[in-house]
Amino acid sequence: MNSLVRLGCGNLTRKIPGNFIRRPSRILGGCADLHTTPSKWDLMEFFDNKKNWGEMEVKCGRAWTKDELRIKSNADLHKLWYVLLKERNMLKTMEHECNEQMELFPSPERVDKVEISMENLEDVVRERNRAYHLLETGEIGERPTAVVEDVLGLEKEVKLTEHAIPKSEAEQKNLVPKVEKDVKEFLLKLNEQKVMTRTRERNRNRNEVMHLLRRFPNLDKKMLAEKFPDVDIDKLLERDMCRGHFVPNE
Repeated sequence: MNSLVRLGCGNLTRKIPGNFIRRPSRILGGCADLHTTPSKWDLMEFFDNKKNWGEMEVKCGRAWTKDELRIKSNADLHKLWYVLLKERNMLKTMEHECNEQMELFPSPERVDKVEISMENLEDVVRERNRAYHLLETGEIGERPTAVVEDVLGLEKEVKLTEHAIPKSEAEQKNLVPKVEKDVKEFLLKLNEQKVMTRTRERNRNRNEVMHLLRRFPNLDKKMLAEKFPDVDIDKLLERDMCRGHFVPNE
C-alpha cells in the first residue's frame, strides 16, 4: 500500500501518493529532489500590505525602462510579466475598494508605473519576435493589417482575421447600416472642424512668432523656423508690425 503524504498550503490540504515523490538520490549525497515552499492561497493577496492602509503616501520605485528590459532573458521577462500583472490586480482592487469605502487611495501613480512597465515589456518582447521572424522567414511575423472604412466613413487600421462566413455576408449582418447621405454630412462637418483647428493653431503660432520678433529683433531665425515650420518668417519680417520699436544699427 502506498503511503500518503499530506502537504499543507494554507487552509488547503492535499493528499499525494508516496510513489510520486522521488527517493533521495545517492549521487546528490542523500538530498531529496522534492522541495516545497509555503504558498498563500488567501484572497488577501489582492490587497495591499495592511501597514499601507490609511496612509497618505506609499513609497515606490519608478517604472521599468526598455533599456533595462532588453538586457534580461526571456525567462526573466516571463516571470516579471506575472509579477507586474499581480501587482496591477492588487492596485486595481485597492483603488476600487477605496472608492467604495470613500477612502483616499495612497499614491495612485503606482498604477501608471506598473502599466508603463507592462507596455515597455510588451514592446521589448515584440522587438525580439520581429527580429527572430525576420532572421528565420524574412517577415516580421505579426498579423497583417489593412485600412478600412467604418460605418461613419472614417479610415482606421485593423488587423486581418479569418472569417467563418464570406465577408460580403458578414457585412450584410452589420447592425449599424451605412447611410451615404448621413456619412457625407458627417465627413463634411468633421473636415470643417479639422480645418478650423489647423487655422487656429497656425494663427497662434504666427502671433507667437510676431511677439518674439518684436521683443527680440536679433533672435535666430533658423531656430524659429525649426520650431514653427508652418509660419513664413520672411513674410512676417517684411511687415512693419513685426519690426518693433528699436533703432537700427548704422
